Amino acid sequence: MKIEKIESSFSSTEDGKCATSENGMVSTAFPEATEAGVEMLRMGGNAVDAACAAALALGVCEPQASGLGGQSMAMLHIEGKTIALDGSSRVPSLAHMDRIDKKTQRFRGYKATTVPSTPAVLGHLNFRYGKLEWSQILEPAIRIAREGYAITQLQHDLQNREAENFLLMDSLSGAKYFLKNGQTPYSVGERFVQEDLAQLLEHLSRHGVKSFYAGDIAKSIDEDMRFHEGFLRAEDLALIPWPVERKPISRNYRKLKIFTSPPPGAGRTLLLVLQILKNLPSKVLKSRSAQAYHFMAEIFRKGLLNHKERPFDPNIYPQLPDDRKILSQTFARNISSTIRDDIDPSLPLTELFSLPNDTTHLSVMDKEGNAIGITQSIELVYGSKVAARGLGFLYNNYMSSLDTVDPSHPYYLRPNAIPWSSVAPVIAFYKDKPWMVAGSPGSERIFSSMSQFLSHIVDSDLHIGEAMKKPRFHCTVGGKLSIEAERFDPEIIRYLEQVGYKIDPREAYSFYLGAIHAVLKCQTKNQFQGVAEIRRDGTAAGP
Repeated sequence: MKIEKIESSFSSTEDGKCATSENGMVSTAFPEATEAGVEMLRMGGNAVDAACAAALALGVCEPQASGLGGQSMAMLHIEGKTIALDGSSRVPSLAHMDRIDKKTQRFRGYKATTVPSTPAVLGHLNFRYGKLEWSQILEPAIRIAREGYAITQLQHDLQNREAENFLLMDSLSGAKYFLKNGQTPYSVGERFVQEDLAQLLEHLSRHGVKSFYAGDIAKSIDEDMRFHEGFLRAEDLALIPWPVERKPISRNYRKLKIFTSPPPGAGRTLLLVLQILKNLPSKVLKSRSAQAYHFMAEIFRKGLLNHKERPFDPNIYPQLPDDRKILSQTFARNISSTIRDDIDPSLPLTELFSLPNDTTHLSVMDKEGNAIGITQSIELVYGSKVAARGLGFLYNNYMSSLDTVDPSHPYYLRPNAIPWSSVAPVIAFYKDKPWMVAGSPGSERIFSSMSQFLSHIVDSDLHIGEAMKKPRFHCTVGGKLSIEAERFDPEIIRYLEQVGYKIDPREAYSFYLGAIHAVLKCQTKNQFQGVAEIRRDGTAAGP
């Protein structure tokens, strides 16, 4: 890994996907959210202030992926320590398996939602680590909700894709807020205003984050849920889902030390994949030969299977699992030695799980040395497709992330359980200094998107902009290989099909294959660098 080459070859671009600055960097999935973060840095706020403002703004201008009704996880380095923030939502107390249709009601509608944790997570971050007032943090989100923003091509396409699901809901509450006249997708460039959401955000600005979980807001949610036979009640909200600060897990990948989220996040899967990749020389990975792609695909299968076979909920069993074994080089070498010249038939050839979930990730660093990445979601695209009446935000559908088969499973659907998460935000250190913050949405594709991004940087000496733009693929446990077919050599795809993979061709720059948002503090010069995913609507910028 040649850090001078990586840092010196980067330059900003006119479209805002790549940016440089001397005073900090913000990267998010929407331009207005990026500007909200930059605004906080200009006001003297730190990385946490910028991240919270950007996260709240994303809930307004990227409602298909996140919002006040969802869940947030974070990785941060502040005051000289690195923390994994577990912002899991919780299953309401009335939710029992015998009261829910697991085939439909876990995915759409009022019974699909868990207790939202995003307001509690952002409130905790601001109170514990921020420098600016809570009311200042909320100003950009309120402004965007009230003044509106222009609908993008991606949002138009997603509204068009999900319109039928919105209209299947008897209440049509989601359609009322997120389809034009409650019926059709907004046109590209049309201004989208959210007055009810602006009023809710103003209430939170005046009364604090606790007001979301008590008083009039909780009463409104309770009444809405009772009327529509949902599970969420004022009593569930009153038991505020404050985030838990956990010790991050870490391993070296070549010259970097990667810190990421422990369970219920999927950081272990990402670190295991990187440990196995270390068994291949960098020059082999850099070659991107058909054999190298086969090796990576098998790693993805085995890493994903390891994730499914070793569920762990730290709330049920507080002692840490034996990561020393699972993330050891010996374990990684043993897995590596099982990779054959063709697809491994000993792994299940049926699909264990695969949902088109959506999420969003933002990354921020400041000139004081602080760094934070937040991954937040409402689970499926546009969540449960129903919204809080009079409040303007979508309910999540995190019930779909709980097990419904095995009552002994740590993430079995029961009252007060937490959802199983696929997030894996990272802070990468170079010579004991925070060098890069990165993360991606994409459900089970997060670890594969992130491992490819990191490998392009470390093994191929690509700058973060080039690493983000490189073609991607993902392989399920069952051997379905989703690949940006137009961007790969047809000979490589033919080879992968011949050795046993079921090819799932995806369009170039596929929305399905994750979205990297990363920021970097140069070690060889006084500069911050940032990239925003070309597959999404966002930008990177600094003050």
